[in-house]
Amino acid sequence: MFSINTQESLEQKSSKGESFLKGTFILTIAGFVVKVIGSLNWIFVSRILGGEGIGLYQMAFPIYFLAMTVSQAGVPVAISIITAERVALKDIWGAKRVFRISMTFMLLTGIIFSVLTFFAADWLIDFHFIRDARAKMAVQVLAPTVFFVTLLASSRGYLQGWQRMTPTAVSQIVEQIFRVVTMILLADLLLPWGLDYAAAGASLGALAGAVTGLIVLVYFHWKLDRDIERDYGKELAPPPGGGQESAAKIMKRIFMLSLPVSASSLMLPVVSNLDLMIVPQRLEVAGYSINEATELFGYLTGMAVPLVNLSTILTASMAMSIVPIISEARALKQMGRVYLQTAASVRISNFVCFPAFVVVFVLATPIASLIYNAPGAGPAVMISAFSIVLLGLHQVSTAILQGLGHPTIPMVNMILAAAAKVFLNWNLTAIPWLGIMGSAWATAADMGVAAIINLFFIYRFIGYRMEMPQLIKTVASSAVMAVAVKGFYDFTLSWWGIGAVSTFGAVFFGCFVYIFVMILIGGILEEDMQRIPMIGRYSIRFLRAIGVFKAKKETAENAAQEDVEK
Repeated sequence: MFSINTQESLEQKSSKGESFLKGTFILTIAGFVVKVIGSLNWIFVSRILGGEGIGLYQMAFPIYFLAMTVSQAGVPVAISIITAERVALKDIWGAKRVFRISMTFMLLTGIIFSVLTFFAADWLIDFHFIRDARAKMAVQVLAPTVFFVTLLASSRGYLQGWQRMTPTAVSQIVEQIFRVVTMILLADLLLPWGLDYAAAGASLGALAGAVTGLIVLVYFHWKLDRDIERDYGKELAPPPGGGQESAAKIMKRIFMLSLPVSASSLMLPVVSNLDLMIVPQRLEVAGYSINEATELFGYLTGMAVPLVNLSTILTASMAMSIVPIISEARALKQMGRVYLQTAASVRISNFVCFPAFVVVFVLATPIASLIYNAPGAGPAVMISAFSIVLLGLHQVSTAILQGLGHPTIPMVNMILAAAAKVFLNWNLTAIPWLGIMGSAWATAADMGVAAIINLFFIYRFIGYRMEMPQLIKTVASSAVMAVAVKGFYDFTLSWWGIGAVSTFGAVFFGCFVYIFVMILIGGILEEDMQRIPMIGRYSIRFLRAIGVFKAKKETAENAAQEDVEK
């Protein structure tokens, strides 16, 4: 799967930082935990508030989300990039100074946008941007959360610049736990006062989560400072002769990096709103009634898209990990390491996303029935499966370009891809035999266009091309997996007639077949397994026991190495 040099690149780390694979693994586990807790939360909160109460909460949340996005303005990514560069150059004092300056700025913007959000609630209701005045209290309760979330994101960016992903993972889990517990308790306690109070109580969960998450990060910042004092000497002092950059110059660099990232983040809600305007209307042109068009739109946006996002948690985590690593290597002018890290990231993305695509594509209708009790969502889910591979490549390639110091390129590419999506949505969705599948194809094309152009620019900057032999092995293994998944599902369903058992069994059996075939055809080597955190060593022992890998003679050196890994 990876060459030896690539493996070395994967294991390189900044001082006291975490390796690329370990950081990605930690963030992925945290992402899954947060998703599971969040899903359970909505089950309980929906039962407490009901449709009307959830509606009040959902009226307030987009206002908060917009204020939060604008207040951060991509600064955390910029902090991560610049911090990684300074640490790579042993300018520890400069790295800490960048954090102090950026946090001062974020403190001010957090206060400003919190105040604006609080007082904007009346204006939004008066001008009917919010149709129900009962949502006012929820908006005002969410306003102070903007301040804490802004500081939270910036703190994570700094720690990620040191390639420390554990603080982000732990704080995300703690934040989600406190958010969920507070939402459920306050929504239930305040419900007798009215739905407006209950929705506001649920909104307070975001504030509780942000505050506790920030407290967790304060501890990790203290721990990092202690490690820095222990491991660095003269690097902690300012450069002699006052040669440091001015605060204005540092802020200018932060803005140059952060504004394109912020614009890219804003593209997501913009494209979603365009979908809202175009898709239902074009479905009506295709011959569907208003109710049918609304239902189909819900199948795509509320059921298929979340499955795509769930399938790309690992690539999203990897994208977060790779930005500071690429920045560090670029600062040290280690372009060979940049190339190897890029190659490894794309390979891992394909390695994970192709089997995820197979599962969602082959089992689209069973999954829609099992999770959503909506077999009618099957076609939208099936076509959306193509977005998994393309979204994974888009996430990784965007992170690579950001790490290379070119955040504007992914932003422009997203705009071009969005234009292509609007064109395809308008034309394909109106075709009667395509309908909502046309919109799903448009979404896949959106991700594909952005990813392909990103990869083109990566080739221009570092000469990287996707390795065809490895891609062929991945595709071939995925094809065998697809046959295995389909066969297992059909056989067990006809034998037992229990859809849930057949679906889960087909997923696990398919994953086993995929990995087994990859090992047989050389898509995964023993050296690759050794680098997988926590489970790699045990997997190798099992594969040696069944004869897939040749057993190695135990030596004192091997035993010592295993002790070190433990």
